[in-house]
Parts: sequence; structure tokens; C-alpha cells
Amino acid sequence: MLRGSKVELRARHESDIPILQAELGDDVATFSRMNDQPWRPITPGSKDSPYVVDDKAQGSARFSVAELGGGMLVGSAGLWGIDDHNRSAHIGLGLLPSARGKGYGTDVVSVMCHYAFVVLGLQRLQIETLSDNVAMLRSAENNGFVREGVLRSSAWVMGEFLDEVLLGLLVQDWKPDPRG
Repeated sequence: MLRGSKVELRARHESDIPILQAELGDDVATFSRMNDQPWRPITPGSKDSPYVVDDKAQGSARFSVAELGGGMLVGSAGLWGIDDHNRSAHIGLGLLPSARGKGYGTDVVSVMCHYAFVVLGLQRLQIETLSDNVAMLRSAENNGFVREGVLRSSAWVMGEFLDEVLLGLLVQDWKPDPRG
């Protein structure tokens, strides 16, 4: 388990899956903004849910995000596209609607940076997010990520193309949270 100042990142529990699926995966607008695949309905209990974790899968590390202390599930986070040769990966996260606006996103990104740079020994982290996702942009920039570019009209979301912002952080520019 990994701890920040507000959240802990832990292995996905079977009981987390229906909550994440209902609050993030079944909401068409939320899912469409978080994923590069079109939304489709998932049958409750299906192993096709994107929140089911394959512990043997290479190239990703997926976590459930829980409130520190209370353990209440507040979201999902992960590293994907882990490239052992180039020592890089991408960060992604999704917070339940009730958990948004409480500073959890910034803490999740901080914990993910610690995991990537200290535990895995990566050199570079990258975040791609919709240009209007102010919360994710703020969470990334609060952790030292730098805007490296805009991918114009690169995301098809609910009937329109939207811009994505590309942010990067190198290990030598990372300033670890002194509390963790």
C-alpha cells in the first residue's frame, strides 16, 4: 500500500469493482472524458469491466484510491504504458463524483510519482488530459509537471473533437512531498 497525505493507493478489492463501474464506468459522459474508447454498457459482475485488474498483466499498475484513515473508496489510479527500456509511463486517475474538489487528485499524482520514480526507478512520467480538465491540469502542475504541448482535436468526446494537453515530469525535476 502507498500513502499520501490524504489518500492511500491499494490493490483493487473485488468489492471496489461495482462501485467504480457504477460511478465512473456506467456514466457515459464521465467514461467518455476518461477513456480513448467509446462507451458501451457492461453487465454487472462482468469480467469485461475496465476496473477488473489482471495481476499478471505487464505494462501497467492499477490501484484503488481510498481515503487515508477511513479507507472509503474515492477512485481509481494507475500507471499505464510502462516502458522498462525507456523508463517511462503515463499516469491516469478517476475520482468518484463525491470525492472531487477535495484535493485528492493532487495527492494521488504525488503518490503515483513516488511509486514511479522511487519504487520503479522510472525517468519520465506523462499525463494526457482534456484541455478543459482544470482539476487534472492543476493536480499535475502542483506536482511539477510541465505542459509540453497541445494535441489539437485529438479526442472524440460525446460528438465533438477536443484538444488534449500533454504534460511531462522528469525524475530530476521532481520534488518529493516531504511528508511521504
